[in-house]
Amino acid sequence: MKKIAVFTSGGDSPGMNACIRAVVRTAIYHKMEVVGIMHGYDGVMKNEFIPMDAKSVANIIHRGGTILKTARSNEFMTLEGRQKALDNLTKAGIEGVVAIGGDGTFKGALEFSKICSIPVIGCPGTIDNDLIGTDFTIGYDTAINTVVDAVDKIRDTAESHDRLFFVEVMGRDAGLIALRAGIGVGAESILIPETKTDVEDFIKRLEGGRKNKNSKIIIVAEGDEAGGAFVIAEQVKKRLPDYDTRVTVLGHIQRGGNPSAMDRVNSSRMGFAAVEALLQGKKGVMIGIVNNTIQYTPFENAVKHIQELNPDLLRMVNILSL
Repeated sequence: MKKIAVFTSGGDSPGMNACIRAVVRTAIYHKMEVVGIMHGYDGVMKNEFIPMDAKSVANIIHRGGTILKTARSNEFMTLEGRQKALDNLTKAGIEGVVAIGGDGTFKGALEFSKICSIPVIGCPGTIDNDLIGTDFTIGYDTAINTVVDAVDKIRDTAESHDRLFFVEVMGRDAGLIALRAGIGVGAESILIPETKTDVEDFIKRLEGGRKNKNSKIIIVAEGDEAGGAFVIAEQVKKRLPDYDTRVTVLGHIQRGGNPSAMDRVNSSRMGFAAVEALLQGKKGVMIGIVNNTIQYTPFENAVKHIQELNPDLLRMVNILSL
């Protein structure tokens, strides 16, 4: 294998640059040319290829976002779009591809493999940590630390005014950011898509909680079935008018910022392993780290998690919030 390409796709996540750096420098070590593709699958179809060398990835390991940019592509979902992408890769002499992204990225690669023999290896870049085949995805550790830091600041003002704060975090389909960050900040309750939110029971628990608490923090994943932080807060206001209730939506700050040490190390390990997987003849797999060991999961299995979250963690939240 003489020439490979790397791109980032879908939502950006801290650590993507560290992964790009590892891919480029590992490939160069193995005497391969490296091409960076701008704007994900869209860039493959538009021939946005740039040559990369060791210097082009200098001083990026600490930066959030992605130097290769990212985009979501409707055109690539069509057979014509995928054929255009294949033609461009073939003309450029690309013999292998490393795709850094999440569930949609791998589904796209899976469809691409039906018309393309060029091997594709995936690295799991998503702050949601919702993919089967790795303990932690690229960006998850940084995202939950961002949430913890923000909620620590919110609690300062909550305690000063004896307020009840609903803090909404990212997670349309998965509550893993909410769960781990909620434990980290000592939240009174955590509301997530994976569990049914009984608003009546939730209000009763607020009523029956310790009355002399100066503040209360409720973490809500944006995809919670009860409708998100604003909807739930409004219901609480009506039922418990004595509470001074506020809502804060953290939004896209969870995607940004310098990656944590853990994300930098994991991203580097994954990028390194992705190139070596191509050299070993692997294709159609996602690189993951499970129990501190590199694992290879076929794209068709590396999909968003559907299993229940650890019930012991949810039980622990309720006990520790007394």
